[in-house]
Amino acid sequence: MDQKQIGNRIRAARTAKGMSQEQLGEKLGVSFQAVSTWETGKFVPDTGHLPGLSQALDLSLDALFAEEDRAWELKPVNYDFNHMYTFVKGRAQMLHLSQTLAVLDELRAAHGNQIRRSRHGFETTYMVHPLTMACHALAMGLQDDNVLAACLAHDMVEDSDMQAGDIPAGETVREAVRLVSKNEYHSGEDWEDRYFENIRKNPLACLVKCIDRVNNLAGMADAFSRRKMVSYTEETDRYYPALLDVIKKEPEWNNAWWLLRYQLLTMLEAFKRLL
Repeated sequence: MDQKQIGNRIRAARTAKGMSQEQLGEKLGVSFQAVSTWETGKFVPDTGHLPGLSQALDLSLDALFAEEDRAWELKPVNYDFNHMYTFVKGRAQMLHLSQTLAVLDELRAAHGNQIRRSRHGFETTYMVHPLTMACHALAMGLQDDNVLAACLAHDMVEDSDMQAGDIPAGETVREAVRLVSKNEYHSGEDWEDRYFENIRKNPLACLVKCIDRVNNLAGMADAFSRRKMVSYTEETDRYYPALLDVIKKEPEWNNAWWLLRYQLLTMLEAFKRLL
């Protein structure tokens, strides 16, 4: 591997982060002169500095030491809000899903001003996320009013001013949304354990959470830092197999369980290898 090429990658990642050589050196416990020698290709970082360098620059070691330069053209993810909205509404009308239609009507009030931003300059309306989940559920053959309404409403409590009681659906949907909302859990070292333990008590909440995680895993490379991707992958590995076990016990969701298990575990193993 050409040392100058490695240095160019370090410099490019550092400047993209808006850091000076001095600031990067402080994070790693080295002088700015040492950073300068790396960036000019005079020396390469020793192995003891590589983990800290990767974390500080949000740069994988594979990206730093790869033999070839990758110059792919990045394009926005293919979300079509209007098509998804029309599709979900049409199916809900055909199936007479009153809760789904009512929650769909509240989507703009809850999330209409929210944006999903990418690390690469792309953005789209946040509403594509719950709509993608509803489309995913329909694609797996889930046509239940509670399932689709809960998918559409799952972030209304956590990410808007709405309360669970404001969701225009029955208590089954409201309870599932309460359980997947993290508002009450951000305290104590074991908050994640308590959060997922409560979700496991409710099959609908488990189903919604797994559909949500598939959607977020699929898009995390566009939105998350490498550090967050690692954390997200570890969280998925730790908690989601137990949620899938709950879903498996519901006979009417057996096909959905198989598909979700396949989607979650294959993406999980792919990200473990890539990260």
